[in-house]
Amino acid sequence: MTHITATAGCGPRTHPRRSFFNLLSNVLALHAQRGRLAELDDAMLRDIGLTRRQAVSEANRPIWDFPANWKG
Repeated sequence: MTHITATAGCGPRTHPRRSFFNLLSNVLALHAQRGRLAELDDAMLRDIGLTRRQAVSEANRPIWDFPANWKG
């Protein structure tokens, strides 16, 4: 009974363990995307409106530097 009461109202998006793993997954995906951004050539960067300097700056951000709204 205690377990049911303690977890009542915890849906798939609010369960602490699931939230942690979702955040971790998103952070790792963001890190990979930043790495791919650094590999784009200048023409591709122009297509998305970035300079080489901006792309390198974004790619060099630390893995823990992710959007504040992800922290929940």
